[in-house]
Amino acid sequence: MAEDRSKGEVWVFAEQEDGVLSDVPRELLGKGRELADKLGVPLAAVLMGENVEPLAKDLFEAGADKVHLVEDAGLKVFRGKAYRHAFVKLIRECGPQIVIFGATHMGRDLAPAVASELRCGLTADCTDLQIGDYTDNKTKENFSNVLLQIRPAFGGNIIATIVNPRNWPQMATVREGVMKPLEKAPGRTGETIRHDAGLDGVEIPVEVLEIVRRHSSINLKGARIIVAGGAGVGSKENFALLHELADVLGGAVGGSRAAVDLGYCEHERQIGQTGVTVRPALFISCGISGAVQHLAGMQDSAKIIAINTDKDAPIFKVAHYGIVGDLNVVIPKMIKAIKQKGG
Repeated sequence: MAEDRSKGEVWVFAEQEDGVLSDVPRELLGKGRELADKLGVPLAAVLMGENVEPLAKDLFEAGADKVHLVEDAGLKVFRGKAYRHAFVKLIRECGPQIVIFGATHMGRDLAPAVASELRCGLTADCTDLQIGDYTDNKTKENFSNVLLQIRPAFGGNIIATIVNPRNWPQMATVREGVMKPLEKAPGRTGETIRHDAGLDGVEIPVEVLEIVRRHSSINLKGARIIVAGGAGVGSKENFALLHELADVLGGAVGGSRAAVDLGYCEHERQIGQTGVTVRPALFISCGISGAVQHLAGMQDSAKIIAINTDKDAPIFKVAHYGIVGDLNVVIPKMIKAIKQKGG
């Protein structure tokens, strides 16, 4: 471990499958750049797999100063023990002070396994990360430039700030879509550092025989317009109105957790703390009260229109435009007006 851990790098796990980077590393590198500049240390991406070195170019252009490259046939597909072993070895060799993973299926598998092996802390599903100072209320000990890990807690009813000032590296997983990637810098370069995975003699108990993927046609993160419904929509049948409005606008349909739990729409459409985070140009909220859990996933939309029968619904506090009324009356009028004006 690095002797002066405050000089350690900020790391981002560069998740990839079949030699293709996901969008998550680019998002994390945007926030990582901010944290590294605040600390005055390099920002590095950790790239693991087989024959994945060409991806380093994309990571440099996305903001990384360095790429720690770990290539091994045993890392061709994600297997928890192999990746955990290689990652822990790398952390012990290099001593980063901050390590960030995406809160994806892969990140949620790997990050806690690494944290457990290193006996350090891990905060899951963060919605923001900052650098700040902290004073222990019991010991009165002061810590400077620690990672403030911010996430909803107690069912989303409060926003908690979690710190881990003693057992480093400071580690967190970050929800998809909540961090903004930097603008791509074509031609930007950096330092690629090769490392041995250290898998010789390590027994990997899982063998991948076949990978079967189910591709979803729902892409809320990429939609510029989203029409979202909540429990107030009333039924699965009433969601057809939202689909009709989305169709005339060229948008996508989303839902709150309450709507999903009631069976009004599919889980892939869930927006909020336990769903996806979106930032469309236009977000139309229909029959959604505006619980903190839901707001965490959509409040950064450029324009928000809220339709609700309850004039005191919390959603109106974040909406740019509010319509107090029955969505079954309001939405057909919206559809008619849009069609009359040719979309």
